[in-house]
Amino acid sequence: MRNMKNIPDLSLVLACYNEAPVFEKSVERIIDILLLSRLSFELIFVDDKSSDKTPRLIAKACKKYPRCYPLFHRNNCGRGKTVADGIRIAKGKAVGYIDIDLEVSPVYISEMVHIILSDKADVVIGKRIYRTTFVSIPREISSLIYRSLADSMVGTGRLDTETGYKFFNRKKILKILPMIRHRHWFWDTEIIVQAKLSGLRIREVPVLYTRRFDKKSTVRVLSDSLDYLISLWRLRKRLATTKKL
Repeated sequence: MRNMKNIPDLSLVLACYNEAPVFEKSVERIIDILLLSRLSFELIFVDDKSSDKTPRLIAKACKKYPRCYPLFHRNNCGRGKTVADGIRIAKGKAVGYIDIDLEVSPVYISEMVHIILSDKADVVIGKRIYRTTFVSIPREISSLIYRSLADSMVGTGRLDTETGYKFFNRKKILKILPMIRHRHWFWDTEIIVQAKLSGLRIREVPVLYTRRFDKKSTVRVLSDSLDYLISLWRLRKRLATTKKL
């Protein structure tokens, strides 16, 4: 039973889908970093109908560690809705999420959360700095192209909207969630656009991004790229209709 009287500094949402290869080491690393930060915290695991042993590993982690809470989807809902469901049940003053594969290290969490807690921003996102390799160059280029395109179409201010490393003032972001329609990867862009249009203060913090090749990516390059383009166009039309662009 969760203690609703003691509000933690941070609720960290970990969206999970077939994360068995990285789950245990990543969770141990995250908790070690959070304990060193001296932040009071809770972890919320949201499993999006994994087909591997991730649900069992979540249940095991919630027995092993205090302040860990599970949420299991009955059907696969998409990454965006998975994060949003975690945010909705969070109790922390700040709420955020990071990708559990830790391609961006959890060492940045404390800095970002303190920006929220000190009321210097309402939204803090990681701006990815790539450790450039031959293999990473196409992703760096595509990221830069997307930032430019998204800014020209929906006014993102060239923020790194797609980074899976974001923290929010919980009370303020809860008011934004009903505005978000996309349930999958484009959710990241849409929530930043709506937060910006709603007057929330947004700040970027540089974070080192290191691509992992020992974990299969759930991103489908061609179909997801097409979905992004269609979603940008639809969001642009919707914002134009409501006279926000």
